[in-house]
Amino acid sequence: MRGQSAKHSVAELADAQHGVVGRWQLVELGHSTSTIDRWLAAERLVILHRGVYAVGHRRLRPEGHWMAAVLAGGAGASLSHRAAGSAWNVRTDHRAQCEITVVRAFGRKLPGLHVHRSRLDPVDVTTLDGIPITTLARTLLDLAEVLPLEQRVAAIDRAEKLRLFDLRAIDATIARSPGRLGARRLQRAVEQYRPEPAFTRSWLEDHTLPLIADAGLARPHVNSLVHGYEVDLAWPEQRLVVELDSRTHHHTTRAFEQDRRRDADLTARGYRVIRFTHRQVTSEPRWVTTTLAAALQAASTGPQPTADAARPPPGGRDA
Repeated sequence: MRGQSAKHSVAELADAQHGVVGRWQLVELGHSTSTIDRWLAAERLVILHRGVYAVGHRRLRPEGHWMAAVLAGGAGASLSHRAAGSAWNVRTDHRAQCEITVVRAFGRKLPGLHVHRSRLDPVDVTTLDGIPITTLARTLLDLAEVLPLEQRVAAIDRAEKLRLFDLRAIDATIARSPGRLGARRLQRAVEQYRPEPAFTRSWLEDHTLPLIADAGLARPHVNSLVHGYEVDLAWPEQRLVVELDSRTHHHTTRAFEQDRRRDADLTARGYRVIRFTHRQVTSEPRWVTTTLAAALQAASTGPQPTADAARPPPGGRDA
């Protein structure tokens, strides 16, 4: 391969790999080692890692550095851990050393890279923009071993916001990684994302009322009307309303919009509206009652609401 066609072949390869190439790839394209060395001397190729070059210059985007790291790791290498988290856009990685996972038998040292050695299951590896990378589920498992709790939770939250979170894939990845510290940590972190039991609203209310009583707080009106709106719990004298939300009853766009409209209307009329989720009531009962106690104590002592501001709806139940 000579002349213009040789230049095109290198350019096309570099373009497909975010501006980087491997020495063995150039050999496979038909370029001699002496030609490659001559390009290095002329700085047409710039050394990034042993046997891995940037074509023309070092000014690479992150994808170029990620690809170069994987190429340096050889066959079976994948972008992983914090670098993979950055590539999946679930966290930011400012570390100078890019992280990759290579097969355990890989013995060569790779200066400038943070190397993990593991036999990755093929289902735990995919490609992202042409870059071999651990799947998001495997990335979250790896991150669970190297990040503090708040950063692990932030990465999972970000994945959910990006609509990349897949609980079934995470469960399958955990099942393939028995005994790993990251598996145990990730298992605990994703519990809050599991579907809620199909409890009715009345079950949630019946579960909350004993918490309120045990905390010594005043019993609220239940399913009462406040300025024409049926609310879950109300303390009319303190002008406080509590709504108990579950994904079963509040997950649709219509429900979301209606809930916010009601909250805004009641707030404009001088009520404070607090929302507690199913998960908070069942998993953080002390926080719920402490928050309620503080709200009741700080409640306004101004004019009382009108007589019809907090009364049970027809057929509803009250304290």
